[in-house]
Amino acid sequence: MATPTAQQQRAFGIDLVAFFHPEFWGVSTPAEVAAKADADPPTFWNKVLDAVTAAGITSIELTFPPGDWRSAIRAYGSARAFAEALSARGIRVVSGFFVDLARYHGEIPDTDIPRILASADEYADFLRTCGAEIMVVSLPMRRSWDDADPFFVDRTTVGRMADVLNRLGHRTLLKGVRVALHNEAHSMFCLSNDVDLFMLLTDPVYVWLCADTGHLKLSGADPVHVVDRHRDRLLLAHFKDAIGSSPVHLPIDETIHADHRKYFRRVGAGAVDWLGWTRLLADIGYQGDTLLELAPVPDPVSDMAEARRYISTLAHALDLRGPELKEKAVS
Repeated sequence: MATPTAQQQRAFGIDLVAFFHPEFWGVSTPAEVAAKADADPPTFWNKVLDAVTAAGITSIELTFPPGDWRSAIRAYGSARAFAEALSARGIRVVSGFFVDLARYHGEIPDTDIPRILASADEYADFLRTCGAEIMVVSLPMRRSWDDADPFFVDRTTVGRMADVLNRLGHRTLLKGVRVALHNEAHSMFCLSNDVDLFMLLTDPVYVWLCADTGHLKLSGADPVHVVDRHRDRLLLAHFKDAIGSSPVHLPIDETIHADHRKYFRRVGAGAVDWLGWTRLLADIGYQGDTLLELAPVPDPVSDMAEARRYISTLAHALDLRGPELKEKAVS
């Protein structure tokens, strides 16, 4: 069984969304960040990887554009060349975010499923070339509560989506890549009940859990309680903090992800029970990376360093304290 000391020794990783803040790039808007990256992919990736190295981070999770796998290929020419560039810096790819399902609001048309599965095949090939074995999948967004055509996340809709996920997980597993569901706030996989339904209706051979502490907190769930119920499915954890839950009636439109950011904080600066989380992962025997996820910030290097310090201090304190003191929170 893993111990807090084992957690302290695990590799620290980062989701590349942390680098999407306009100020980090000397521009004013997210659109300008995307345009800058698209115009010069090598410069974009070199700056990101320099920052990762400066923060003492050794693994990354690829995300949506401009920090996605297709951009990496444009910058380096191939998956193998990208992997070699990372290796030269002492960095590896631990996982990749699959965006195709998250682009929908509600159900996915049956006619789109073959394209989605083919896209997952292609991405899995890229990930394996880079040495990664995890594909993180976020599900379609809910519709706003007052939408004229409501979308209910119930056993019927979850059952249909579970079939897609099982098929997707089967395809990627044949290539050595496991699918892990990510609980994105305001998606059909964010509430405590959502997690229970999807874990029940998906096949555990093919579908795993990527638990995001910040998004669970933002959705009104307790990350420790939710993951404890599904500890056998935990494949990867995103370490993210939030100050509390967002309104359930928040409009779900093109601004929803920007609205989330006002609630997110770096690890240790929000309301997540990090003491309980650290103890749970040790009890589970979690062996994955400590994958930090920061909302886009102007100075990601400082935030990553502070998050690393907090987690390492917490794990060390838990390891050194006697049983009676381990019950107390670490400030």
